[in-house]
Amino acid sequence: TLRMTDDMRFTPSHFTVKQGETVRLRVENKGQVMHEVVLGTQGTLDQHAAMMRQYPDMEHAEPHMAHVAPRAKEDLVWHFNRPGRFDFACLIPGHYEAGMRGTFTVTP
Repeated sequence: TLRMTDDMRFTPSHFTVKQGETVRLRVENKGQVMHEVVLGTQGTLDQHAAMMRQYPDMEHAEPHMAHVAPRAKEDLVWHFNRPGRFDFACLIPGHYEAGMRGTFTVTP
């Protein structure tokens, strides 16, 4: 379970998984505003966050993200096929900048 709150934090903010594992995250928005979780690298998240600031009403949906309304839950399923450090964040304008981010460490 990955919880999101209006203090712009994820709980927990770090996960460790093994290469080849498929993870089903139950993403719970405990807050009063929309939140999302987007998986990626620091570089791709930075680029996406900049685009979200430029186009805040942009609709987008990809397999590596979940948009969760206040007090709602969504599932995000991801297969980790290579080792390394991967990031996740809420890219709604202002949330990313406030520190709403976390990491996955994928071990061989």
